[in-house]
Parts: sequence; structure tokens; C-alpha cells
Amino acid sequence: MRGARRGGHGRAGRDRFAVGLTDGRATTARRLLVTTGVADELPDVPGLRERWGKDVLHCPYCHGWEVRDRAIGVLARGPMSVHQTLLFRQWSDDVTLFVHTAQAPVEEQAEQLAARGISVVAGEVVSVEVVEDRLTGVRLADGTVVARDALVVSSRMTVRAPFLQGLGLRAVQHQSGLGEYIPADPTGRTDVPGVWAAGNVTDLAAQVGTAAAAGATAAAHLNADLVEEDTSAAVEARRLELEARRSDVVR
Repeated sequence: MRGARRGGHGRAGRDRFAVGLTDGRATTARRLLVTTGVADELPDVPGLRERWGKDVLHCPYCHGWEVRDRAIGVLARGPMSVHQTLLFRQWSDDVTLFVHTAQAPVEEQAEQLAARGISVVAGEVVSVEVVEDRLTGVRLADGTVVARDALVVSSRMTVRAPFLQGLGLRAVQHQSGLGEYIPADPTGRTDVPGVWAAGNVTDLAAQVGTAAAAGATAAAHLNADLVEEDTSAAVEARRLELEARRSDVVR
């Protein structure tokens, strides 16, 4: 999608939005449901992007089973990194937190990590080691290589919907610091009348099942909104028709 802008006034039978597509086509609609998701921004460490979704992972619920009982590393990026490390500790006894360029764990966090047998390695990570299409370790700035089978990285998520700016709808920073999202109420309704959002574009933590359910919920409420608009328009049209008939009788 290339862009979206307001069209008509949203009355029944009239399109409120005009949408331009990247192939040059255009379409119109009375309502919009945005489900474009987010893009993952990774740290600028050579090799990460090439291994993303293979043995460079992010979610213990999506990928934990595949790396169970293996040597797992976690690349720190912010305040949620210790929590992410503790989550992956459920899957393996061999977990290492790489401080990288983030702040070192504070006293309470360090105590938690030590109690769970999690190693903490200071120093910036400069690359990942790969042998025969398999991640084998993490290289530090001092040349040290720490053997690992998988590396966990928290990506920063950015909304894939720049076209919404034409409607005055902009992404905001999430309080977790994990990225940005489009604010919406529990039904998916945004601040712009006629625009709904569902999935990761409005919920950074949503997995596939959650996102699909949110899409169905938003679609149902969007449809109800259309029904209400059509019904109101029909009532108004009938009222005008009756008034016109009365006027004809009087004349």
C-alpha cells in the first residue's frame, strides 16, 4: 500500500477513504482495517540478520522448544533483557547473558541471574561465528569467542504503516521501549474515525493466534459500525420520504 487519505464524508453508500497501491491502482472504502504488522530492527552486529529466524531468535514461546537443552546466548539490548534471559533459562541449563552495549545487570538482577546459574559476559559483541550454516559462537571485541548454539536478540519493532500519516494517524513509542505501535481500543478502533487496527501493528506482544483473534474482533466491530451507519441512513431517508409525502398531501 502506498498511501491512504480521506475521501467522502462517510455517509452510507459513500466511500470515506481513498487508498493508493504500489502498483499504481487505487481503491476506495468506507472503513479501513490495518493489519500490516511491524518490522524487526536488529542490533548492528555482523551476521545477525543472516541468521535471524534460524538460530538467532527472540521469543521463548515461539522458538524455545527448538533450542531446548542447548547452549543459548542472550544479547542484551535494554531493561527487558534480564527478563528475556530468565524466560529462556526454562529451556536450558546453559544460558549466558552478553551485556554487549547495554547497562550491566543491577544488584537484584545479578542476584537473580546467579541464582539461576546464568553466566554474565561483559564486553561488546562484534559478530557471530557460523560454521557450515550453523551458529557456533559469539565473538567479543577482545577476540574472545564464546561457544553458543543459539543467540536470543530482542528486536526493536517499528510499525509498517507509513501510509497512515496521510490520515493523521501516527505510531507512538511503546512504554516497554520495545518499539512503536498504533494506539487502539480493545475493539481495534483507533483515534481516526473509520480506521481499525489489529495484530502486531497495535499489540507488540501478540502471537499468531492472538493477532488472528484481534483481527476477527476488529472486523466484527467494524461491520457493526457499518450496519449502524446504514441503518441510520435508512431511517433518515425514510423520515425524509414521509415528510415529503405529508407535504404533497398538504399541497
